[in-house]
Amino acid sequence: MKETPFNLDFEDTDDTFAIKDILLKYLRYWPWFILAIIIGIGLGVVYMRYAPIIYQSTAKIKIIDESQEVDIASEAMSLLGGGSKINLENEIEILKSYRILSQVVNELQLDISFYEVGNIKTSRIWAPPFQITKHIDADSLGRAKPYIIKLSEKGIRITDADKKTYTSNINEPGQSVEGLPFDIQMVPGIDPVFYEGITYKAVLNPLKSTVLQLVKDIKVETTSKNSEILSLTLESESMDLNEAIINTLIEKFNQDGVLDRQLVSQRTLNFIDERFLYLGQELDSIEGGKEVFKRSNSLSYIEADAGMSLQRKSETEEQVIQLENQISISQILKETVVNQSNFGLLPANIGIENSSLNNLVVGYNEMSLEREKLLPSMGSDHPTLQNLNGQLERAKVNIIKSVNIYGTQLKNSLQQLKREENRAGSVFSRLPEKEKMLRSIERQQSIKENLFLLLLQKREEAAISYAVTAPTVKVVDYALTNDIPISPKKTIVYAVSLLAGMFIPFALLYIRFTLDTKVHDRSDIERLKADIPIIAEVPFIKGKKGFDGPNDRSILAESFRIGCTNVNYMLPKNDKGQAQVVFVTSGVKGEGKTLVAYNLSLAYASMKKRVLLIGADLRNPALNDHFDSKKSIGLSDYLSDPTMDWSAIIRDGSMNGDYHKVCFSGAIPPNAAELLSGDGFGDFIAKAKADFDYIIVDTAPTLLVTDTLLISEYADLTLFVVRAGFTDKRVIEFAKNLDATKKLHHMAFVLNNVGLGNSKNYNYGYGYGYGAKK
Repeated sequence: MKETPFNLDFEDTDDTFAIKDILLKYLRYWPWFILAIIIGIGLGVVYMRYAPIIYQSTAKIKIIDESQEVDIASEAMSLLGGGSKINLENEIEILKSYRILSQVVNELQLDISFYEVGNIKTSRIWAPPFQITKHIDADSLGRAKPYIIKLSEKGIRITDADKKTYTSNINEPGQSVEGLPFDIQMVPGIDPVFYEGITYKAVLNPLKSTVLQLVKDIKVETTSKNSEILSLTLESESMDLNEAIINTLIEKFNQDGVLDRQLVSQRTLNFIDERFLYLGQELDSIEGGKEVFKRSNSLSYIEADAGMSLQRKSETEEQVIQLENQISISQILKETVVNQSNFGLLPANIGIENSSLNNLVVGYNEMSLEREKLLPSMGSDHPTLQNLNGQLERAKVNIIKSVNIYGTQLKNSLQQLKREENRAGSVFSRLPEKEKMLRSIERQQSIKENLFLLLLQKREEAAISYAVTAPTVKVVDYALTNDIPISPKKTIVYAVSLLAGMFIPFALLYIRFTLDTKVHDRSDIERLKADIPIIAEVPFIKGKKGFDGPNDRSILAESFRIGCTNVNYMLPKNDKGQAQVVFVTSGVKGEGKTLVAYNLSLAYASMKKRVLLIGADLRNPALNDHFDSKKSIGLSDYLSDPTMDWSAIIRDGSMNGDYHKVCFSGAIPPNAAELLSGDGFGDFIAKAKADFDYIIVDTAPTLLVTDTLLISEYADLTLFVVRAGFTDKRVIEFAKNLDATKKLHHMAFVLNNVGLGNSKNYNYGYGYGYGAKK
């Protein structure tokens, strides 16, 4: 079914009241919040005054790629948005490595920490007015060793952790002090008089712990996801210290990269130098073998040698042909001479290259011509002609001999030329093999020479690379420090102080409220979903326990008058004109049931109603405390002696005795439950009903004894008193059970001590300008 706007507004109103109740619940303790806020802000001011001031320094560097080759693939990758070849994670690990950071620590002597000691605050400084030089190994320290240092014009006073004091003379700088693990001297140009009264502290730390701490403190990260730039960040109390550490780290990292590259170049140079020695020996061996091969094979230049051999072979062949021609011609000449019988002319100039033989032929022909001339004029027997014939015969013999000798010479020469021709042919035929062998030797020589030249070139390149090694990083920004410290931040500190001042009391109250099982207001009862109505709320007013008179208009008096009105609404209708009985009980002792019963009777009496107040708590009577009479006979006496006149135990009340009467509990009996379980109490109530309008009965606590349950049948209305801040919520569950099982008749709650004296929250029901008395 759809809710009406009225219902929605009603629910919103309930939520508003619930929130208001929660706020009022906490605001009741507003002095706690004010005090906590003041203390919190005060602590924030103290913290801002004495907290270490932390500055942040940042530098940015870009790692330079060592690769100098750019190929098509890498260009295509760069055009397509491919990443850098540099692995930034590896570079970050190198930057934060123990090896690199230990160099920074040694360079800056970070294993010695300097502090300026104040009365409360001790701050770390970077450049004290003195210098310390350790003369012990940093690794020899097992733990940190602090030293207190004070300066004066007389000297430097040093105190160690064992309170042992040393003094260093300023006028003798560098002078070692016995017992100290370091030398100390003033910074040149600084007068110690200006630093008198200032206490310094120097701490010698183990190298390993210093480096490991620096590994934790230094932060190296990329500036963005796709960036190739690294950001180096360091936080400490000293801006100069931060910047010095970061800049030195960048320098050492760059030097490390440069040294790595130079190491490659140096190793290349060393390798090439070693190869030079080996190649030199190999070249010497090859050249020596080539020399021996040429010498043993009579070679100088293979092409020239081949030409000479060919030429020599051709010349020899020509000479052989000429000699053979000469032999043939000389043989023809011989045959001609031998076959000639009439001394005719011999062939002349037939190509014989022997001049003597040619001369013999010429001489023979001249004599033959002379004979031919003489023959016609002289007879064949003429002595001159015979003499001439004899000369011709002898000439022929000489020619034949000469031809024979010349032929023999030619044959010998021909044999020689044949041998020479064969030799030249053999040399020429062996040239390709020698050339192949020589080419093999020259090829090895060429390979070694080319390798030598290549290594020489590479050596020059390595030497140039070693001499002009490029840096490994490009510094985008050296270490920069913001003048505004990152800690402490005033706005955050004061905001946290304010929030802490508000939160701490809230948290404590929340814990208190959460762990609190006491009933504090009517909402606590209502949240327990008890079907028992709350008939009245009695405010707590310090020092006031009852009415000041019939016309009392105080808040307490008005609250009980309102309670009386609410009681009348809950009481059943009475047509017999007899008094109506109202029981006032509680769960445990101390919840104010007697006070409620007493004041409720006074409220009825102030309205001119005849009221009888009965003290039925026989075990722990408290009603007498509200009257001057401390000891008097009462209900227990009547119950013990039923023959007693019931009116004998009735006394005048606190005000207006005509309307307010009281019956005290009497002496404390040993058998209270037995007395109340008898018929005496019923008879007493029945008799009293005829003379009074209301009977208010102060009964015993129900959680402790059964006395009230024994007489509960006589009550027209039972008021169960709950004391705010005292009654446990489990008592409400107990009361619900009593009501559900009808052990108490017609129950209603009375909430006592509401507000714990904060009457402003409860004015709405009482007063209203009635001239309430204070």
